[in-house]
This record gives sequence, C-alpha cells and structure tokens, in this order.
Amino acid sequence: MKGTECKFVEYMDGSKKRFVIPVYQRNYDWKIEHCRRLYDDLVKIITQNRKSHFFGSIVSVYDSNGRNQEFLIIDGQQRITTVSLLFLAMYNLLNNGVIASSESSLKQQILEEYLIDKWQPQETRMKLKSVKNDKVAFRKLFDKPSEYVRESNLTVNYEYFYDRIQKQEVTVDELFDAICRLQIIDIKLNHDDNPQLIFESLNSTGLDLTEADKIRNFILMNLSPKEQENYYEQYWNQIEIRTKYDVSSFIRDYLTVKQQTIPQKQRVYINFKEFVENSQLDTKSLLENILDYAKRYEILIGKSNSGERELDNCILRLNRLETTVTRPYFLEVLRLRDENKFTLTQVTEIFKIVESYLFRGIICDLPMGHQSKVFPFLHREIIRYDGTSDNYVEKLKYALLSRKERARFPDNNEFVTKFSQRNIYSMQSKNKIYILERFENFGTLETKDIYERCNNGTYSIEHIMPQNLTPTWQRELGDDYERIHKEYLDRIANLTLTAYNSKYSNDSFTNKKTMQNGFIESGIRLNQWLAQKSKWTLSELEERSDYLMGFALKIWAAPVTSYKPEKKQLETFSLDDDAELLTGQSIVKFAFKNTEQPVTSWIEMYQKVIQILYAEDKTIITKLAISKSDKISIYFSTNMNAFQRYIQLDDGIYLYKTSSTQSKLYVLKRLFELYNEDPAGLVFYLRDENESDSESES
Repeated sequence: MKGTECKFVEYMDGSKKRFVIPVYQRNYDWKIEHCRRLYDDLVKIITQNRKSHFFGSIVSVYDSNGRNQEFLIIDGQQRITTVSLLFLAMYNLLNNGVIASSESSLKQQILEEYLIDKWQPQETRMKLKSVKNDKVAFRKLFDKPSEYVRESNLTVNYEYFYDRIQKQEVTVDELFDAICRLQIIDIKLNHDDNPQLIFESLNSTGLDLTEADKIRNFILMNLSPKEQENYYEQYWNQIEIRTKYDVSSFIRDYLTVKQQTIPQKQRVYINFKEFVENSQLDTKSLLENILDYAKRYEILIGKSNSGERELDNCILRLNRLETTVTRPYFLEVLRLRDENKFTLTQVTEIFKIVESYLFRGIICDLPMGHQSKVFPFLHREIIRYDGTSDNYVEKLKYALLSRKERARFPDNNEFVTKFSQRNIYSMQSKNKIYILERFENFGTLETKDIYERCNNGTYSIEHIMPQNLTPTWQRELGDDYERIHKEYLDRIANLTLTAYNSKYSNDSFTNKKTMQNGFIESGIRLNQWLAQKSKWTLSELEERSDYLMGFALKIWAAPVTSYKPEKKQLETFSLDDDAELLTGQSIVKFAFKNTEQPVTSWIEMYQKVIQILYAEDKTIITKLAISKSDKISIYFSTNMNAFQRYIQLDDGIYLYKTSSTQSKLYVLKRLFELYNEDPAGLVFYLRDENESDSESES
C-alpha cells in the first residue's frame, strides 16, 4: 500500500484510465446537498483565492489491463462520480452553446481527458464504470434529455450542476481552475493487499467521527497551528469539559436555540456549517458564544451548581426524568439570568412550572414527542407577546396554559383523576421513584437521597396491601376483597418506600406497622401517616388517595395567571397532530426548517412544503411519480394529463391538487417518513376556529 498527495485532476487525467466501481459497493447516493456543498467550496476557492482544497482520499487497486489502465475504486466512488457529473454538465453546456469558454479547447479537454476514450466503441468508451443501474443512468446523460433516467441520483445531481453552472457565480474557466486545485491522497494497493478486507476496514471498523469531531475540525482546521492550539485550549477543551465531553448533544441544543428547530442527530454538523455561514461570526466570537452556552449547559446537566439549592434540585429531578427536550428553552432562560433580566428565584419558579407541566403530561398519558414542538419555540413565543422579557413568568404561565389537545397543561381535575387511578407500579422505574421521592422530600429541608438508596437497593417500593392476598388480608378487606385488590394494588394509595420489603412480605397490616422497623419506627415520612392507622381497608385506601392527591396539587401545582397578550395569538398544530383537528380550520402560515412562510390556503402550504422537500432530494418524489411503488404514488405523475387539477413541481413532475385537507396531511406525513423528517417540525398557525374560512379551495 502506498499513498501520495496529488491533484484530483491528475488522478483522473488520461483517456486510457478506467475507474471501476466494484459490485460490492453501494449505488451512488450523494444528494443535492452534498453537491451544493462541493460547488460552494469550488466557488470559495476562486472568490477567496485558495491555492488548494483537500478533497479526501481515494483508495484503489491498479491493474494494467492491456491497452487500458484500470483502477478498482475501494473508497472514493462518491467523489469520483460527482466530479464526473460536474465535468459532464460543463461539457454539455459548452457543447450546446449555453455558456462559452475563453479557451476553445476546454470542451474537448474535459470530454477526452476526464470522461471518455474517443477511440473506443460507444459502449466501452466511458472512463467511469459504475455499478448496477448507475451505469445505465450515467451513460444516458450523454444522450438527449428525453433519454435520462429521471429517478436516478446521478441524473438529479447532474441536472443540479447543469442548472447551477448557468448562474455564472464563477465562469466555466474559473470553475475548471477550481477543480484543478482539489487535492487528494491517492492510496494504491499492492497485489498482495486484500481489497475486500481493506474495504471492510475502511467502512466497518473503527469509530466514525462524531458530529462534534467534524465541527471541531471545521472550526480549527483553517487556523494557523498556533491559533489552533490557543483556541483549542481556551475554548474548545473548555466546551468539552463543561458538557461532559458530549459536545454533539450540546451543539444540537445550541443550534435548536439559534435556529428554532431541532436538527436531526446525523445532520448536526451540516446544520452547524449552515449556521456559521449565515451568522458571519468570526472564529473567536463564535467560540466565545458557544462557550457561554456551554457554561449554562453545565448547570442543566448537573455538572455545576446554579447558586440556588432549590433550582439545582429541580434540575436533578428533570435529569432523572430524562426531559432533555427542555434544555434549549432553559438555555435561553439562563442566558436572561446572566444578562440580569431574572433573579435566581424567578428562574427557579420557571423551572418548577415546567416540571409540573411535564409531570402532569406523563400522568395524563400525553405523548412526550409533542414537547419537541413546544420548547424550541417557547421562548420566542413569550418574547413575541410584547417584544420584551418583562413579566416573563406570567407570560410563561399563559403560554403553557393556552396549549390544547396533546400539548395541553392538564387541569387539576384531570390530573387528580388520572393520578389517583393510575397503575403507578408498572410505570418506568425513573418515573415511580421520582413520584415517591417528591412525596417524601417535598416541603422539608430534612431530605433523603431517595434516588441513591433505590439505586443501591437500600430502599424498594412496598405494596402495603400485598400482591398476593393471604386469608388474613382477605378477611381484613372484607367480602369485596377481590375488586379492592384488583383496583388498588398498584395505585399510589397502596405504595410506599421501605428498607425492609422482604421482612414485610405478605404480613398483615398490623404486623407491618408494629414489628421492629415497621411503619411506627420508620424514618420515612411517607410511613408516618400509615403508622397512625389501625387497619388497611377500602376506607383507608380512599383516605390515603385523597391525602396524597391533595399533596400532589401542592407539589405539581397548576399555575394561575391573569395575563393575556394584547394581540390575539394564533393557534398552532403540527403535522404529527390528529388530522381531524385541522378539518375546517384556516391556515395563516407554517414553520418548517427554521423559516416561517405566510400562506392563504392549505393548498399553498401543501405545495410549498413539497417543493422544499423536492428541492432537497428530487429522487424520492421522482421515483413516486415513475415507479408507482408506494401508497402515495397515485398523487404524483410525470404525465400532466393524469390529473384534472395538478401542481407542477418542476421538470415534468406533477402533483395531484387534492381538495381534502386530510388527504394533504396524509401525503405530507408519508413524505416526511420517506425523507426521514420529523413531522413535529412542520408547524401550522391557524385562525380562530370561529372565524369564517374564506378559502375558495381547501
């Protein structure tokens, strides 16, 4: 194996060279976003006068096959194929007279040095030998457009380059010059090397770079060695330490704050690059800002103290509940505290209100996924009421209390009813221990570390009325013992904490109370109430349920506020809400991918969202229109006569203009599955339900 640095064009140059993609390689799968980034880099090479740009490594096995030089591509097929598509787009544009070069020979140079061997027969003249269907799609790009394989990634990316080159951000001569400045590491294997083993080693073993690794490299790579060392020590290493080295998760929350949408985990680096390019922050300012948020994040993950014990305890509980979706919102709350907009007392109140909102949602079986559409936008929503952070706590109360349906703040009646009747014992361990910790420690400074004692086995959850009734228990409960046992066994009224669970076993209530270390001698506050009872029957179960529910309304209090914004707020729903809730309602705007767009009808929203998806990856919708392989394929076609009413997306792809709101949402939900998009990320802003719907077409 031997590796050397060289220019990418030098590697590809020569009509006799053949680049063979092995059959065990996957099909070409770069998307438009990858091509966009490559083209952006090429433009920057020219506009920023860069001498070179590293384009990765290419691993190949060289084989002299008669008159041709074949390179079996072990790693690097995506880059070779993409640049081949770019070269082909340049050639066709020049050949068709759409653009012109100052060098008359450029067209033929591109064709004969990088794309074909003109002395070979038509079927063997192409230098790039792709696999499977890619080979057909690439060959068709040399023909007239009507012959193109429209659903292929190669065709989609070729057309992207063909369209973008015409924008003349740089001339075709400058574009070619930029390609000539791409540098690679050319790694050629010996015949003694096993290509398949090396392929497996490159693609299957070892650890991939994390999103944080890519971000660190992106920030520091273009700095001088001295700057790299200084910035790493002063900023990046501090960020790593303060986030417990989970920088990828932190940056995801940081971007949620900055971009008002939650990035997909595998796209954090891509979103970060977009954020940096749009923010125009210099490296130092960027790192300073990230470090400021990392210091707040350190508090949220419990690594450092806030300076307020009650707040730190609340943060500990939220972490136990694993409510990480709230962190972007809390980062902004702590930022306002750092800017002296809040006192620590106000911050604590904000955290406790959110804790009540989250826990009531858990008890009332509200889907936690809906929180992902509440918290990224919550701070911005509160500020929008009057443009200030004044009266923030009251505005927070209003914002949460005004939520509806599955994102609602359950009221006291719903909360108490569900809580008292819920099977607590079958809940996740983190939730039931959280509940018992709150009942034990709320309102006292003499707290016990319930979590640690449950984790190490000192404490366990005790059924006061045992899981298996003895004859003694049957007599104590009375004739209706079967119903009482079935209804109340696992409810909160029948549960407590003890360090003597095995000792209590199925013993009678009297013995559990009076034995050594029984309820009377227990140091656990929850058991002090039990110690005052002489028996354990339906009456005591009901009494304890009422007692605990009264306590619960203090622990997880529902906020009360008289605040109302002067301007009426739009109601919001998202794509993952029940479609029936949206029937008959009028849409004003939608939010998707960090932007809000006003619309006058559901059909306008439908068209715009699908066009956004289509622009990102044309192949998915093109395949739906051509192959009819999916349940929503009937809504797409390449034939404009297939539908009475249609929307033209682009390039001869037609979308059925359905009149049903539910049908639109059905199609969008399936598209979001195919595009791996979170449906909670598409938010609709609606007019009041009582307002007339002026849409001529829903």
